[in-house]
Amino acid sequence: MQIWRDVDDVPADLGRTVVSIGNFDGVHLGHAHVLREARASAERLGIDTVVAVTFDPHPMAVLRPEHAPPTLTSIRTRARLLEAAGVDAILVIGFDREIASWSPLEFIDRVLVGTLHARAVVVGSNFRFGAKAAGEVATLVGAGATRDFETVGVPLDGGPQVWSSTYVRQCLATGDVAGAAEALGRPFTVRGTVVEGDKRGREMGYPTANVPIPPVDAAPADGVYAGRLTRLDTGETYPAAISVGTNPTFDGERDRRVESYVLDRDDLELYGVEVEVAFVDRLRGMVKFEGMEALIETMHDDVRRARDLLA
Repeated sequence: MQIWRDVDDVPADLGRTVVSIGNFDGVHLGHAHVLREARASAERLGIDTVVAVTFDPHPMAVLRPEHAPPTLTSIRTRARLLEAAGVDAILVIGFDREIASWSPLEFIDRVLVGTLHARAVVVGSNFRFGAKAAGEVATLVGAGATRDFETVGVPLDGGPQVWSSTYVRQCLATGDVAGAAEALGRPFTVRGTVVEGDKRGREMGYPTANVPIPPVDAAPADGVYAGRLTRLDTGETYPAAISVGTNPTFDGERDRRVESYVLDRDDLELYGVEVEVAFVDRLRGMVKFEGMEALIETMHDDVRRARDLLA
């Protein structure tokens, strides 16, 4: 998998390509549908390379930062998922005000034609691009007629709800991790390095692996979930009861984090280990308990329910 971080990184001798463009945040089933069409176009045209063009940061973070959506996947995770979806190379365009000012034809000439030598461009039917989102599928069709590339506009996939990154974020915001997984085609995950916490869980018999949630990253709504924790250094996966939030029972904690208790294990040393936490289903919302006894009793029930669900 080739990852180009700038148009200048793309080899000058790159042959003809099939290009798909989008934020691809989450690489959900709708994205996979478009990318299957891109691969099919490449096979039909005898093209070896399918390139996905994505943007970092999200254009909204530059144009209207107060409305920028939380990020579902890092560029590293996005690249891994795009490769699994059939992409051969990724061009990550560093989105800024200058690029935002490019007209649709300027984007086509600089990126699609001049840099990637597109033979075909495959996008979702609602794709918009260029300054003030003035470009659409018809713009690509017209430009391709004089620039030797064809355009494929792919109907949106899903139903009754169309799969989209916005829909996945809406599911996560309500704690519907099962709905998010349906749209993604896999469980939603959070990756990070385990940090040392306050060790209250260990004192209660439930040691947890704590992963901070950066403010710009998406995460499920505060609550308790059943899921799985995977060590990325060894690949070992364990069933887990997972808490997301700030621990309202204890005063003074404000930073959101993911705390995973690996079921029936108190012997794991995970500090400093990079892990991936996958969310399978929601057990309950976050509650502020009046005392430790009520909290521990509820945690017993959380673990029992997580074990039954994951079995």
